Amino acid sequence: MRLSKLNIKKINLNDVSESYAGQDILMKLGELYQFESGIYGYGNLWTKLERIVEDVIIEELDKAGCIQVEFPKLQPKKIWEQSNRWDTYTKEGDIMFTLNNNLGEYGLAPTAEECATLFGANRLASYKNLPATYYQIGEKFRKEIRARGYLFRPRTFVMMDAYSFDKNEEDMQKTYELMHEAYLRIFKRLGIDIIPVVSDNGVIGGKVAEEFQALTNLGEDIILYDKEKNIGINKEVLDFANKDEYLEQLNITDASSLEEKSSVELGNNFQLGTKYSESMKLYYTAEDGSQKPYYMGCYGIGLGRIIACLIENNLIFKDNKVKGFSLPYQVAPYKVQIIYNENNQENGEKLYHYLIENNINCILDDRENLSIGNRINDVYVLGTPKMIILGNKFNGEDYEIEDTKETSKKIVKLEDLVKELS
Repeated sequence: MRLSKLNIKKINLNDVSESYAGQDILMKLGELYQFESGIYGYGNLWTKLERIVEDVIIEELDKAGCIQVEFPKLQPKKIWEQSNRWDTYTKEGDIMFTLNNNLGEYGLAPTAEECATLFGANRLASYKNLPATYYQIGEKFRKEIRARGYLFRPRTFVMMDAYSFDKNEEDMQKTYELMHEAYLRIFKRLGIDIIPVVSDNGVIGGKVAEEFQALTNLGEDIILYDKEKNIGINKEVLDFANKDEYLEQLNITDASSLEEKSSVELGNNFQLGTKYSESMKLYYTAEDGSQKPYYMGCYGIGLGRIIACLIENNLIFKDNKVKGFSLPYQVAPYKVQIIYNENNQENGEKLYHYLIENNINCILDDRENLSIGNRINDVYVLGTPKMIILGNKFNGEDYEIEDTKETSKKIVKLEDLVKELS
C-alpha cells in the first residue's frame, strides 16, 4: 500500500487519550470514524486486520468440523416470541434495537439463538444428522446504555457466533470441549494470552458457561485468577446465591486464595441444554422413533474486542509517553514499512515492487515533503511491526530491518529479504 493513498491525518501524540491510547490514535488518524457514540466506520488498517482475525477463526472452526452459514440481521418478532425472549430483550433488559412498521415488528440481531434453532431443526430432522455446529461472522447490534472504550463496548460490532446441536447432554459436553480447544488455538495464533473463566449464563440461558478473558488494565471485568492452573472465575459470581456451584466447577474451596486481575472478555461459550429446542417446540427423530429435543450450545467471539486488545496491549512508550503501537507480526496486515529520503526514492520504489511481487504486504511511505523523522513516527502510529529505512547511509545492497517493538536491527541482502520477512 502507498501511504499517500491512505490520507491519514497529522496528529499530536500529546493529545492522545491515556485510557485507550491505541484506538484513540486510529481515531485521530481517521482510521476509525465515530458516527455516534458506539457506532463506528473502519479504515484500511482495521478492516484488513479484521479479515486476518476472521481467517484464523474460520480456519480453526473448519478444522473442528463446524459449518459456516449466515443468518439474517433483521429478525422477526415472532421467532423471539417462540423462545419467550422478546420481552426479555426489548423490555426487561432493553438490549435489542427494534423496528415497527406496516410490515410488522422486527429486531436487529443482538445474537441468533432463535434463528440458529429454526435453521438447524430444518436440516437436522434425524439422529443420523447429529451432531452439527453452524457458525457465522457478522455484525451484531446491542443497545448499550453506556458505550465505552471505543470497540471494547460499542453498540454495533462484528462477532463470530456458533450454535451446536447434539442428541444428548453427554454429546453436548463433548462438543463444548471441542469448541473450548478450538478457542484456545485461535487465541494462541492471534498472539493473545487467554484465561478460561467460569461465568454467569445471563440472558442466554443454560447451566454451564465460560468466558475467555484477556488480561489488560483497560478491562471492565475483574476475575479471580489461579495462575498455576491458568483458570479463573468472574468475580461477579461470588455475589450469587449459588456461588458454590461455580466454585465447584473449578475445584476451588477458598476463593480468597485467588489473585484479582483486570481483564476483558473476548469470547464466551454456553451449554444451553434443551432451553431453545423445548421452548420453540423443535425436535429430532431419535433411534427409537420418538421425538426428542436437541441439546444445544452457543459460542461467541468478538472480533472488534480482539483487535482493540491487540492494539492496546502492544503500545510503545518513549519517556513515559505513548509513541504508538506495534502489532504482533503474525497478524499485522502490513509486515514492513519502507522509508526513504529524496535521494533513495527510486530504490524505495524498487524495493516496494520487489516485496509486493514476493507476497510480502508492505507500506511504502511515498508522501512528499516529509522528513525521515516524521516518516518514522508514522510507522508507530500505524502499528507496523518492522521498518526499512533507506537514508544517507544506504549503500544499495545492505537493507537494515528494524523491529519496532524490540528496537532490534538486522542487516540482510536483497536476496535474503523475502525469507527474513516471510
